[in-house]
Amino acid sequence: MKEDYLVLENLTKVFGSGKNTVTAVDNVNLRVRKGELVTLLGPSGCGKTTTLRMIAGFEFPTSGKIFIEDKEISTVPPSQRPTTMVFQNYALFPHMTVFENIAYGLRIRREAEKNIREKTEKIINLVGLKGLSERSPAHLSGGQQQRVSLARSLIMEPKVLLLDEPLSNLDAKLRVSTRLEIRKLQQRVGITSVYVTHDQEEAMTLSDRVVIMNTGKIQQIGTPQEIYAHPVNYFVADFIGKANFLEGRVVGMISKNKVEVDVKNKKYEVFTLKDSFSEGEKIFLLIRPESIELENKKPNALTGIVRQLIYLGSRMIYEIEVDKDHLTVEITNPQEHKTFSPGEEVSINFKKKSLHIIPYEEI
Repeated sequence: MKEDYLVLENLTKVFGSGKNTVTAVDNVNLRVRKGELVTLLGPSGCGKTTTLRMIAGFEFPTSGKIFIEDKEISTVPPSQRPTTMVFQNYALFPHMTVFENIAYGLRIRREAEKNIREKTEKIINLVGLKGLSERSPAHLSGGQQQRVSLARSLIMEPKVLLLDEPLSNLDAKLRVSTRLEIRKLQQRVGITSVYVTHDQEEAMTLSDRVVIMNTGKIQQIGTPQEIYAHPVNYFVADFIGKANFLEGRVVGMISKNKVEVDVKNKKYEVFTLKDSFSEGEKIFLLIRPESIELENKKPNALTGIVRQLIYLGSRMIYEIEVDKDHLTVEITNPQEHKTFSPGEEVSINFKKKSLHIIPYEEI
């Protein structure tokens, strides 16, 4: 197993004083392994960017510690840290060429001109900017400018690469292709990276692990698959992907990781990673839209009424009313399935392996 490379220990950042204090980051603990790309994901104001800025040294922690390779850097100035930052706005020098922008850090470090030229040409080829060395940033596309920004960070050979919403200024199509380029490049170079975004699809595509944050606290850490399939609470389940929630109660534990629940007077067996649910406990049954199948009305089945349908070519989206609840249902390849009309009563089947339960919360 790869060793912990970047460690955040009880990291806290408080802004203001007295009655005006705001805890932006609240006792965050995180261990990033060497070569791993970890994404901090959450809504605006959740503390992800402040956490990244503390790793970079642009903010100092109110309390807690930051380690890179077992060396504490919590109060080390940014220029002396083994980190580089790729910014949201590229921060390129408009009067310099692509080559000069990328080589800038090496020149500040007073490396030999021969080394500067060799390293810069190598990194230009690596990020796919060959033939553009003499162009100014004004004559580059947004994606090309972002690659210059990335190259300028990589050429400094940092131990940890920090990326602060680097794709937010690109259009949707370019964002998709550029994030794939960043991921391939990160894996090729093998650099330990921390990436900040509020875009969940970006996080799921790029990351080895995702850190979900809200109100300054870490809600869950896991692989994209773990976060999506087994969210630990309502916030994570609702924030990642689309989700349906039905209230229910625990009937009993069938085994250590299997629980029986009663939802809408129907019994369901659900796999769970949490083995501490108790009989009678109120829960939410989490059902993803793609985990629901619709059929003609059948006796003894959970039924609902179609209230709306939206045809999207490869998908059909239904809104189904079940008592006072509403379920969103997503049917892929709708040509292969019967189409139900608004007002029609249907039977609702849940794909058992996709069901998940989370503790009940007042919403």
